[in-house]
Amino acid sequence: MNLQEWPLLVVSEKQIDTFESNRLKELITQLNTDNIKTILSKNLKHVIDLCTSQREISGVLVDWNLNLSSEEKTEVILELRKRFPRLQIFILAEKAAPEELPTSVLEASNGFYWLDDDTITFMAGRLTHMIKEYVEGNYGPFFKGLVNYVDEYKYAWHTPGHMGGEGFKKSPAGTALYNFFGENTLRSDLSISVPDLGSLLDHSGPIGDSEKFASETFNSDKSYYVLNGTSTVNQIIWRSQVAQNDLALVDRNCHKSLNYAMVITNAKPMYMMPRRNALGIIGPVKMSEMTATTALHKKSASKLIGEDEMGKEIVMSALTNSTYDGLAYNVRKVKKELGDHVKYMHFDEAWYAYARFHPIYDGFYGMTPDENKEHPPVFTSHSTHKLLNAFSQGSMLHIKDGSDEKIDPDEFNEAYMMHGSTSPNYPMIASLDVSTKMMHDNGEQMSHDNILDAISLRQRVAQMNDEFSAKEDWFFDMWQPTTYKGEKFSKVAAETLASNQDAWVLNPDDAWHGFNGLEEDFVLLDPIKLTFTTPGVNAVGSYTEQGIPAGIVSDYLINKGIVTEKTDSYSFLMLHSFGTTKGKQGELLSALLNFKKDYDNNTSLRLIFPNLLKIDADFYGKMGLKDLCDSMHTFFKENDFLNQMQQAFEILPQQEMKPSEAYEQVVRKNVEYVYLENMMKKVPAVMLVPYPPGIPVMMGGERMDESTKAIHNYLSILEKYENAFPGYEKDIHGVERDVINGVIKYKTLCVKEAPELEA
Repeated sequence: MNLQEWPLLVVSEKQIDTFESNRLKELITQLNTDNIKTILSKNLKHVIDLCTSQREISGVLVDWNLNLSSEEKTEVILELRKRFPRLQIFILAEKAAPEELPTSVLEASNGFYWLDDDTITFMAGRLTHMIKEYVEGNYGPFFKGLVNYVDEYKYAWHTPGHMGGEGFKKSPAGTALYNFFGENTLRSDLSISVPDLGSLLDHSGPIGDSEKFASETFNSDKSYYVLNGTSTVNQIIWRSQVAQNDLALVDRNCHKSLNYAMVITNAKPMYMMPRRNALGIIGPVKMSEMTATTALHKKSASKLIGEDEMGKEIVMSALTNSTYDGLAYNVRKVKKELGDHVKYMHFDEAWYAYARFHPIYDGFYGMTPDENKEHPPVFTSHSTHKLLNAFSQGSMLHIKDGSDEKIDPDEFNEAYMMHGSTSPNYPMIASLDVSTKMMHDNGEQMSHDNILDAISLRQRVAQMNDEFSAKEDWFFDMWQPTTYKGEKFSKVAAETLASNQDAWVLNPDDAWHGFNGLEEDFVLLDPIKLTFTTPGVNAVGSYTEQGIPAGIVSDYLINKGIVTEKTDSYSFLMLHSFGTTKGKQGELLSALLNFKKDYDNNTSLRLIFPNLLKIDADFYGKMGLKDLCDSMHTFFKENDFLNQMQQAFEILPQQEMKPSEAYEQVVRKNVEYVYLENMMKKVPAVMLVPYPPGIPVMMGGERMDESTKAIHNYLSILEKYENAFPGYEKDIHGVERDVINGVIKYKTLCVKEAPELEA
């Protein structure tokens, strides 16, 4: 651990050649000799900004004789302590000063020093010791062990074969990689052969200590680090508890990894249907979908569940929390509905790992504290790398034991090891350890700052929309509440909105969200999930005269170096994460204003999207940006696209076989590609998932027939859309394409069936 990487900020105005100023210079010189780098500042009021932007600052040494009032100095020091609980704060004064110091300042500081009393060597030694303690405290259990091991410069005679990067230096190609990633990255790429760091599969040593620390931090009873993404976390959870022919109750708005979990466990799924609004935004599952009575109806309606299984318990439930547009469930209410007839509960919180750390999310995340102790075991899956701070694929699995059943660690570890590697990536483990440490130490403050910044962006967009609307002009808008306690949402103080959960809980009577029949205090809109809306459709689903499909906006933003997280027909999603800066906000607003200018001017596509002309110059060559928007908007209107999509997602197709049985047909090669036009009466062997919205319209093993005509119509419109607008290919999992005589044809793998089964 290099102390020079953790400077001490010294705040003093001493300039004149006096005894005290010379003593301060000597102290700084001695600190530098002791490997403590110093940063000098004369302005105490800028200290908080400096410490916010330069988090490597290990401490602040404040000269109490600054030319400020005692109240001003006290205010800054107390705010410094509030924002940075672990930061070292030292007060430096002349001998006569102690009685002048307010008690609150003494309580907030870590040390008090008199320039004209102790020796320079002693003061520097004390400061160095406390800074070293602070620096060591910034390292989580595993990362500390990894750094210490790497710093020992041991010769290795074990895997990995590049031996700390030396192997890469044997060729120019390897040297290029070595130079790019650097020595520390490669020397920390170790193997399970290093006993000092413990085992990920056995959860021992510093790795085990780090997972225990994660459990405390995320309010679980047990936590596990998983290195190949939340898709694998979901597999582990299901593999640990679900066996062949067990019943499962699954949110139809589920990630495809949950479908694969049903495949590998050979489960029999029943589905909870999510709401959708007129914009096509995915809403929450109705609470009525979670009751024991509804579950019984679902059992009766399922072709896969026999009469002798009507009394069979549901082993696993799964809900996506939050939805892709940031709608989170009141978990306490969900547990009350599902807890009496479901054995295990799973919340897929891949995009929501930060919820534990801010009171605005209280009660709306899987590991939430619950006064109701009567509930089954609860599992949550977190993509730590998505919206916390970890390397890609770094994820966590959290378990809250039930009131009657505790998850046995040894039994659970069998499933964990089945999906784990005996050669884990140690830098990735370190990133999970560091992410845990960051949230443990600064999670609430980081979250609050991020929420405040997200709210500021929300309000700025709404204000810009108001400004343009006042001139009878258009601009983008936000999908969010319009008022809070009678005041216009964009005018409410950001701090008020960031501190009051009820500002974000959806009111069933409000029109802005577009969901019918919402339950009270059941759904929360996450402030950092920003859904921008474009002109084209109103809240009740009627098309407006002007329309700007969001896919065109997203492509425009990509050309400006700005990538959206998700794009729907007339909305797009941005994630306001810890890494979002004011600069990124400003660039986004500038890009949206530039889009408006180019749209209003109908700027030629030759200048906006030159790549489209490479695809089809005849079609796009004479178009401007507004022409393209008008053409695509007209297509959506003429084909009643949003309504067709709504109808498609309201249907649950008939299950002919379990997802696992459909997959077996793929393995046994008992499948064939069938064009969409010939798919009626066929059974797809794979799930069909259009993005957006990312919800399966069909799972493997479900039949396409007259009852699912709306699904066929919807897919046909997507196919027609791709032919109408070359270059705007939809992302549909499970669908492949052939081009026949210049026409795109959808095809998918279907189960080969005997003619009598197709009749």
